[in-house]
Order: sequence, then structure tokens, then C-alpha cells
Amino acid sequence: MATEGHNLSEYDLDIIKGCADFDIGIVVSQWNADITHSLAKGAMDVFKTAGITSIKHISVPGSFELPLAAQMLLTKHEFMDGVIVIGNVIQGETKHFDYVCQGLTQGVMDVMLKFNKPVSFCVLTDLHKQQSMDRSGGKLGNKGIECAVALLQMIKLHIS
Repeated sequence: MATEGHNLSEYDLDIIKGCADFDIGIVVSQWNADITHSLAKGAMDVFKTAGITSIKHISVPGSFELPLAAQMLLTKHEFMDGVIVIGNVIQGETKHFDYVCQGLTQGVMDVMLKFNKPVSFCVLTDLHKQQSMDRSGGKLGNKGIECAVALLQMIKLHIS
């Protein structure tokens, strides 16, 4: 397991220095809301610690809608520096999991490349709910924190 033994919530505060003026978008899926809201809280905590106050928030029904909402934000707010998309897809008994994950992953990549802006992929794609709970504030920390930090790092790289 890639995250075994790693607390995803630990990061060096120096990484997020100088980010207070960033304009951020956050798109959160309502499907598996207990997981996605915990991930969003982790991300918002990072943005707050960084001193970021310009944050546009969009809620969407499910993870498949994340790429379009990110594109809508970047289209409407041309000076937005980056977006974090937050979702959770848990594998079931059908191929639906594969199609959703493939479509949303490609969609997020397409948006990032189309706009030449960072889009952080904070979508848990787990085999069962316990894995998602472990990565959204459980024993492995909070992936929302990790993805928010990654977004800020990529924005810094983009504007440098």
C-alpha cells in the first residue's frame, strides 16, 4: 500500500509560505459526503493556514461532475490560480467504478492542460469505505491536506 506508514497530514509549513494572495477554487462531490466533507475540511485548513481568503466553492452531485465544475470555475474566473477537486469513489460489484474513475481522471487532466493551471486531484478511489475513512482524517491522516499542499506547490511553480 502506497500510504502505509505515512501520515498524509504532515507537511513543512515553509511550503505554503507566500501563498496568501492566491485565488483558489474548490469543487466537492456530495456523493459519500462524510468522506468528501472531511477531505474538504483538511484542504480548507491548509488554505486558512496559508492565509488564503479568495476561495470559490462549488458543490456537485458526484465525482464524475468534478472536471466540468473545475472547468466552469476556471472559465468564469480567469485569474483563478488553481483548483482542487474532491471526491470519493468506492468500488462496487459492477464496472461503474472503472468508468467513473477513468472518465473523471481524464477529465481533470484535460481541464488542467486546457487552462494551463494546476488542478489538484483529491479523489479517493478505494476498495471499501474503511480505506476512505483512513485517508480522510483516520489513521493515515487526511489526503485533503496533502492535495491542498500539492496545489499550492504547483501554483508557485506555475507563477515562478
